Amino acid sequence: MASSSRALSLLTFTLSLLAVLSTVSAHNITQILSESPEYSSFNSYLSQTKLADEINSRTTITLLVLNNGAMSSLAGKHPLSVVKNALSLLVLLDYYDPVKLHKISQGTTLTTTLYQTTGNAPGNLGFVNITDLKGGKVGFGSAAPGSKLASTYTKLVKQIPYNISVLEIDAPIIAPGILTAPAPSSDGLNNITGLLEKAGCKTFANLLVTSGVLKTYVSTVEKGLTVFAPSDEAFKAEGVPDLTKLTQAEVVSLLEYHALAEYKPKGSLKTNKDAISTLATNGAGKYDLTTSTSGDEVILHTGIGPSRLADTVVDETPVVIFTVDKVLLPTELFGKSPSPAPAPEPVSAPTPSPAKSPSPAEAPSPVAASPPAPPVDDSPEGAPSDSPTSSEDSNAKNAAFHVSSSAYVTTVLVTLAATSLLL
Repeated sequence: MASSSRALSLLTFTLSLLAVLSTVSAHNITQILSESPEYSSFNSYLSQTKLADEINSRTTITLLVLNNGAMSSLAGKHPLSVVKNALSLLVLLDYYDPVKLHKISQGTTLTTTLYQTTGNAPGNLGFVNITDLKGGKVGFGSAAPGSKLASTYTKLVKQIPYNISVLEIDAPIIAPGILTAPAPSSDGLNNITGLLEKAGCKTFANLLVTSGVLKTYVSTVEKGLTVFAPSDEAFKAEGVPDLTKLTQAEVVSLLEYHALAEYKPKGSLKTNKDAISTLATNGAGKYDLTTSTSGDEVILHTGIGPSRLADTVVDETPVVIFTVDKVLLPTELFGKSPSPAPAPEPVSAPTPSPAKSPSPAEAPSPVAASPPAPPVDDSPEGAPSDSPTSSEDSNAKNAAFHVSSSAYVTTVLVTLAATSLLL
């Protein structure tokens, strides 16, 4: 009887775990919107501004989308950096589906947007006001005092419960001053040294000027520019080579290795899977970088040692400048990192008997390299009947990548469940 009870408990646990694992999912906002031609303009700007990468890198998010007609008030009428700010205000850092929209406490709330995280939003301009209106309507507006609820919820486009919700609204949310910000220019970036000095990267700034590499940086602005600027402390760290012993050409290659000829903000680096070419990349050497993540952190790998993205100095499409905590040392200049010393061979006994194998305690244990997976929540119930538009057909046709649980783990768990029934 006890065995049957234990078997039933194990089976229940196994089936519950399988249910949880099967709900783990990831989203691709570009693919979701590509199934609906009416959002082609909005989708294009998400890609151009790299906001798509930022959206895909987050696990709990709501995107307020505009159809092509509503998007026409922004498309082609403002610099790309300004459009990015306006669209960042439509990325809510919380999950809102039609059910939650109609169950807002006291009927109104302020929610944080991606624009608030950029550092470009003074005061509460990076927040959005969501208000449940009469007649089943929901209004959206800037959280700035005196702002109107100029946007209205139209329909649900797609939802992956508690992961991503895509809601259509009928007009952009415009915060005061968001459309009048000046676009970055190559002339303005001539003061890049001033920005770097204020960010604690004076040594790096001086090297850019004395080597002439600053001109190379500025010349790439129109195509896009990403800079990884080591802090002054990074140049003083142990293991940094004496730069005075490098030739002029080597110094130039080292500094060019700290920049990319493309706009690659943090969200793009977080989702990156491939080697990244730098300004130093040429036929004579790769001079590339790879990336990894740890939670929300981005780590750059050169082949010699890792360097962590510390802060964002400026992020204005198509230019982004980061500070990093270590100087990036390319293997083309400084060689590869030393390989770990080989494990000692087993010592043979003086007699002809076989050598003794090392005990399990002597064997090296593997080190986990990846952060733990984000928590998974249960799915909510369907949308309320008073929502403006039914979403069943939309949900059925839109695509998303669902990452199922490992086949190996599934097999093991099912085997355990089956075994338990036989006990």
